[in-house]
Amino acid sequence: MRPTGHRTAAARGVPFSTSPVLAVKLPAWRSRVVLFVLFIAFFALICRALWLQGHTNEFLQKQGESRYARTLELPATRGKITDRNGQVLASSLPVRAVWAIPEDVLEAAPEKLHELARLLEMSERELRKKLDSDRTFVYLKRQVEQEQVDKILKLNIPGIQTRKEYKRFYPEGEVMAHVVGFTNVEDAGQDGMELAAQKNLAGTIGSRRVIKDRLGRVVEDIGAIREPHDGKDLVLSLDSKIQYIAFTHLKEAVDKHKAKAGAVVVLDVRTGEVLALANLPTYNPNNRAILTGAQLRNRVLTDTFEPGSTMKPFTVALALEQKLVTPATTIQTAPGRITIGRATIGDSHPHGLLTVAQVIEKSSNVGTAKIALQMPAEHMWEMFTTVGFGQQPRFGFPGAVAGRVRPHKSWRPIEQATMSYGHGISVSLIQMARSYMIFARDGDMIPLSFNKLQDKPAGQRVVSVATARAMREMLEKAAGPGGTAPKAQVPGYRVAGKTGTSHKLAGGQYVKKYVSSFVGFAPVSDPRIIIAVMIDEPSNGKHYGGEVAAPVFSAVAANALRSLNVAPDSKVMNIIIPAEPLVESL
Repeated sequence: MRPTGHRTAAARGVPFSTSPVLAVKLPAWRSRVVLFVLFIAFFALICRALWLQGHTNEFLQKQGESRYARTLELPATRGKITDRNGQVLASSLPVRAVWAIPEDVLEAAPEKLHELARLLEMSERELRKKLDSDRTFVYLKRQVEQEQVDKILKLNIPGIQTRKEYKRFYPEGEVMAHVVGFTNVEDAGQDGMELAAQKNLAGTIGSRRVIKDRLGRVVEDIGAIREPHDGKDLVLSLDSKIQYIAFTHLKEAVDKHKAKAGAVVVLDVRTGEVLALANLPTYNPNNRAILTGAQLRNRVLTDTFEPGSTMKPFTVALALEQKLVTPATTIQTAPGRITIGRATIGDSHPHGLLTVAQVIEKSSNVGTAKIALQMPAEHMWEMFTTVGFGQQPRFGFPGAVAGRVRPHKSWRPIEQATMSYGHGISVSLIQMARSYMIFARDGDMIPLSFNKLQDKPAGQRVVSVATARAMREMLEKAAGPGGTAPKAQVPGYRVAGKTGTSHKLAGGQYVKKYVSSFVGFAPVSDPRIIIAVMIDEPSNGKHYGGEVAAPVFSAVAANALRSLNVAPDSKVMNIIIPAEPLVESL
């Protein structure tokens, strides 16, 4: 049966749109408003597009480039370091840095990740930890040799990339370590001359713009922005032959006397150039996996000690300069001790009546103290500071210390007396070596240099020529058969110098541990080199400077003078050593 309603409506001719069910009850103006809003929105979008395309094209290009363009560093080659004769002491070798896009690498097969970890010399756990630390970029290993890099790339692991960098190589190893120093993984100087000359050695890195794909591969060069400029080469004052000689004989002495440490420095009297500087313990800068503070310490510059009897020549030189004594002036040292206030100082052996020259030759504490107490404390303080004690060294080497000389106003008579023979004052070995220039150079001093010099520096006068030459004669006797250092003699050459032996301080008290030292120069007729030796805590039965440090001076001087082609100045070729050589007083 058909519905009658539909048939009736159709029969009556009523339009379908006029059906009350479909009738629109909203006002007509609302549709017009919506249409107008849509028109305005489209118009705004058109205007915005025209604005972006026409007026901000440069900004959009930069935004686009940031998605695919990269600036790559162009590393500069670090300058070489050579000795004065052109022997290479430090150079840069090309290596690679291995880096990764972690999210891509982690998709590799487990066996490939295992092999990658093995080639990188790390555990798989450590490798995964690095890959989990960042999802976009991570260094897996720096300074990798090319042979190892080739094996890694053969694994064809997605996301593994390399970049060029440099690794420092030190041909002389531990022999030159404390002078040359070393660099870190970023090729920046961390110690020694690598640090001191960082600015000149490093050069300036360059850069270039490239287009990279999603995996970080360079697909197109846009062009170079800045060319790299390699670092400048550095020529040191050191002589590799003399350095090796000094290191070898120092090592023999430290081993022989079972010492805690040792140091030696060789200076050129004419120019102030440092020809050799060696320390023990030392380290290999090519393999720094395990390093200790003791190995890194450059004891020649950073360790201070009481110099002991090596200070006596300065006290006597000041007295000569002030006309208080002459080399022939007699000093009564009997009975071998002297009491000042509540303290008593003494000699290792009583000597009786001595001339000033013999006070140096026999190393008498009593004689030196009596000479010192004739002078104002201020004058002694001025002498000590003028030759560099208690002053910050200015030769451009990192870590050099000033030592300690207390202000003269606080000196008591007993302190003035003990300072006159090297107790109550602290110095470094290089300060001690430089101070002896006033005796080797006819009374003046020049700056020290770790760089090879073209011109001789001007000197600063400290004492007169007459005083310097008088002291030179005394120091030659001190290093002779009748002095405290006959073992410092060198066949064919006249030598001069002074021994030093001092107790070490521990907890504010002197203990039975010693620092043995010797400072001297040769040849006496025309001094060419100054050598200072320090042996720390010898413990094999001998501890006096004449027995422990003087033989090192002799061996180093003999070889160094021949290496420098210095003509002999003595016809006596046999060394005369008494059966029981004198020892300096502590």
